[in-house]
Amino acid sequence: MFVTTSLKADRELVVLAKKVAAELRLPFVPRRGSLEGIKQEYGSTWAVVVTREQIFVSTPGGAFFFHPGMAKNRIKALKKGNNDQMVEAMALAPGDMVLDCTLGLGADATVASFAVGPEGKVVGLEKVPVVAFIVAKGMQEYDEDDPALIAAMRRVEVINADAGEYLRDLPDRSFDVVYFDPMFRQPVHESAAIKPLRYLAETEPLTPDLVAEALRVARRRVVVKERRNSPEFARLGITRISGGKHSSIAYGILEPEEAEEWRSRVYGRE
Repeated sequence: MFVTTSLKADRELVVLAKKVAAELRLPFVPRRGSLEGIKQEYGSTWAVVVTREQIFVSTPGGAFFFHPGMAKNRIKALKKGNNDQMVEAMALAPGDMVLDCTLGLGADATVASFAVGPEGKVVGLEKVPVVAFIVAKGMQEYDEDDPALIAAMRRVEVINADAGEYLRDLPDRSFDVVYFDPMFRQPVHESAAIKPLRYLAETEPLTPDLVAEALRVARRRVVVKERRNSPEFARLGITRISGGKHSSIAYGILEPEEAEEWRSRVYGRE
């Protein structure tokens, strides 16, 4: 992967692109001709492109860039007093602390941030450096006419880290909720936003060992998002499922009090 600019970049844009390259520890390549031509020249599938409007990653699945996605509509619905399935599964309240172990584009973290309010805290972990960089920058710079959305977005703390390593270093009961939204083995639908992310994101399945660490860290709940009727719930020993009966998405819930029962259910069958 390398960093370049849009065509006809001025000096200011080149300086910015070099700063991005330094932060991501990637080589900077001056823009000469087509992006695909440069990719072929350097034998690369991906390229970080710095333009005057945005920074994006060119992938075989399209351009990956930050946007709030469905967080905008979900926060509007919450402000009207409507329910949000994820918020209900987490049982979020103002002041809660949430650890999102699979940040991705950050839509769920933004909604959680709105639900816990300024007195709460949401930390989002993203393993892939370029994804963490673009999402962190987008959350701090994205402009929108909804102050509640912007405030929630700005409060999310983005950390480039492996979830397993990060969890292992945390003390017991240090977050109210630990949340996982792993990349689905089979997507519900291949949206234009998710398709390029699939070329960049961590695709390893969630492991029981990682869930065990989450149960140690969580004060109240561990929540796993998956397709409804996904075999992942059974594989991970999750029997309590939340979510609308007509929704294609469901949330598996585990509580620290059931950790021993869960362990015997998962590890006892090995």
